[in-house]
Amino acid sequence: MSNVKQSTGSSEAHCACPELCPLNKVEAGCSVRIKRLEASPEVSHRLREMGFCEDQQVRLVRQDASVIRQVCNVRLGLSSELAGRILVEQIKPAKKAA
Repeated sequence: MSNVKQSTGSSEAHCACPELCPLNKVEAGCSVRIKRLEASPEVSHRLREMGFCEDQQVRLVRQDASVIRQVCNVRLGLSSELAGRILVEQIKPAKKAA
């Protein structure tokens, strides 16, 4: 089942998850904002050191056995299990000027 819905006639990707969803449930091309880390304090600290901070924008590059994310123009790989500990929200597309 797809976790991203494509708008007909548009290239905008939308996460089909509720307001907050795990990072490992977002499909390629979807940009999201990190809202909460649900890992141990040690793991959360390490994730923040790697750039996975609250309110940081990330984009999924590829997802298979590992999850490749782009954070601050750097591509990082995470296990799917670890990515599941990072809760994100969809970034609303910017409204185009009329």
